[in-house]
Amino acid sequence: MEKKLAYLGPRGTFTEEAARTLMDGREIELMPYPTIIDILNAVARGDVHYGVVPMENSIEGTVNMTLDWLIHEVDLPILAELALPITQNLLVAKREQPLPLSAITRVLSHPQAIAQSHNFLREHLPQAAIEYTNSTALAAQTVSEHPDEPWAAIGTRLNVEIYPLEFAKERIQDFSNNYTRFVLVGHEPLEMPASKREKTTILVTLPEDFPGALYQVLAAFAWRKINLSRIESRPTKKGLGSYYFVIDIEQKMDDVLLPGAFAEIEAIGCQVRQLGTYPFYIEKTSL
Repeated sequence: MEKKLAYLGPRGTFTEEAARTLMDGREIELMPYPTIIDILNAVARGDVHYGVVPMENSIEGTVNMTLDWLIHEVDLPILAELALPITQNLLVAKREQPLPLSAITRVLSHPQAIAQSHNFLREHLPQAAIEYTNSTALAAQTVSEHPDEPWAAIGTRLNVEIYPLEFAKERIQDFSNNYTRFVLVGHEPLEMPASKREKTTILVTLPEDFPGALYQVLAAFAWRKINLSRIESRPTKKGLGSYYFVIDIEQKMDDVLLPGAFAEIEAIGCQVRQLGTYPFYIEKTSL
C-alpha cells in the first residue's frame, strides 16, 4: 500500500515544496489539507502516514499553531527538518492590460507571507485591504478565480505554473535571507538520507517554586559542552506565568551525554519529554 503524506494545501504552497524536497525519490501520495491542525490531526488519527508542517520562519519566528498543537494536542515525533529558502511574489490574474500596483484594492495571503512582506505592502500598496487565508496557494487560487477583481496574492512562483496568474512584482519579501523550517512528523519511523547535521528537540517543564531551575537546566548541557540552537517558552495553559521550554539540541540522541543531561534535569524536579531526534537539511534553492 502506497504511503500518504499530508501537506498544507491547496497545490502550490511552500509546504508542498518542502514535502516534495523531503520525499524526493520516494513513492508517496501527497495529500493537501486546508490547515496545519487538520494535517496534524490526520497523522495522529492514522488517516495518513506522515505530515509536513511549517515550524519557524527566520523573519517572523515560530509558527505557534504548529508548536502548540504538537505540545498540547497530539503526540507525534519529529522525523526530519528542512530549512527552505522563501521567496514571496505579488501575483495577479492574467489580463490584457497590466494591473498597476496603485489599482490593487485587496491583497490575499497567509499571515506569515503578509508579515514577511510588510514593508513592501506599506510602501507600494497602502491603499489595499489585507485578507488572510489558510495558505499562500489558496490566496493564489482565489485571485485566479476572480480575474475581473483588482486583487493580488502573495505566494510562490509555483502558483504561476498552476493558476492563470502573472507576476505584478517578484521578490517582495522584506529580507533576502528568508528561510522557513518545516518538520516531518509521523508515528512510523522513516529512513532518511544521511545529513551532516542532527538535532534533538525536548520539552522541559520546570518545577514550581524552584528559583534558578532554568539556569540549572542549561548548566546540565553547558558543562557537557552540548550546543543548544534554540530555547523558547510556550504557555502551559494552566495559569498566567506558567511555561514550557522547548529546547533544540545540536546533536542526535546518544547513549551517554543526552541521557545523562536529561537525568540531571529530572533530578531537580523537571519533566523532560522528547519531541524527536532527527536529521536536519538546508535547501539552497527555491522556486
